[in-house]
Amino acid sequence: MVTIKDIARESGYSVSTVSRVLNNRRDVSPVAKKKIEQVVADYNFVPNNNAKHLKQMGSKTVVILVKGNGNMLFANIVEEIQCMVQRTQYTPVVTYLDESEDEVQHAIRISRERKPMGILFLGGAPDNFKREFDQVGIPSVLVTNQGKNFGVENLASVATDDVAAAECAVDYLFTKGHKKIGIIGGDLSFSYTSRQRYKGCIQSFEKHKMVFDELHNYSDARFSFEGAYQAMVNLMEKKPDLTAVFAMSDVMAIGAARALKDMGKRVPEDISVIGFDGITLADYYNPKLSTIRQQYKLLARRSVEMLFHMVDFADDPIHEVIPFELVTGESVRTI
Repeated sequence: MVTIKDIARESGYSVSTVSRVLNNRRDVSPVAKKKIEQVVADYNFVPNNNAKHLKQMGSKTVVILVKGNGNMLFANIVEEIQCMVQRTQYTPVVTYLDESEDEVQHAIRISRERKPMGILFLGGAPDNFKREFDQVGIPSVLVTNQGKNFGVENLASVATDDVAAAECAVDYLFTKGHKKIGIIGGDLSFSYTSRQRYKGCIQSFEKHKMVFDELHNYSDARFSFEGAYQAMVNLMEKKPDLTAVFAMSDVMAIGAARALKDMGKRVPEDISVIGFDGITLADYYNPKLSTIRQQYKLLARRSVEMLFHMVDFADDPIHEVIPFELVTGESVRTI
């Protein structure tokens, strides 16, 4: 019996491309479509309609669970994902959660009520996945956090190495002569991303033979302008002789810079600031923000590709780490 793999081999195209043609998807070139349809006709190939029917019993939706309402990087990724999914037979459905909520509990409920084809998680906590993810039962991809060591099935991941990237940011401050460095990040008790980036900060301090005083040099906040503004005020009260600050997101960095300005401090003349994410606003902020740039378009594209391969071809989940870039900007000076 002729299979889809036989059609792929004879046509010279991948199984995924053949499947898209058979499902009348639009994301196939006219040349490929014509060639594959000719091979299908030559072999009198008939798709397995029973399997197709079973797949279609679920809804044609892909759920995007976004953890946090003020994350501008996530906003960029969501926009890219929506554009990609809308070009297929599936419909994207976006749900926003508070950064302290349990994303896996929401996924369990959504998978039972809406029966989506798959779920894309933007942000997530390992403990939630390890404890409950086996109840989700559909292909999923964790975006911007690494899930390789979560020990769960049906979960792929694509992310920046948060530890290495944060270490790079603090290294940059040290190379500019700074030693009195403060850090603004999330609540380390529940924010996995903050814990990973904090780990990178500590590695940088240790590399430079410096001891980090968490009590006086770390201030936690929500990932928002307002939260970071107050965190910067608190940090200056605890450590008024700071010369530089690493904020764990660009939104936090901009909120911190505004607080410094309102306190009569200049960036970078009095205090240097470096952020994380590389959002568009960072390029237009004054001064142009020094930051760690994540490749949000690549993160979005790979997450969708991974999910569709798991949904359409039952591929095993894979885990990828996407390179980051240090953007020197204008908000860090040499001392």
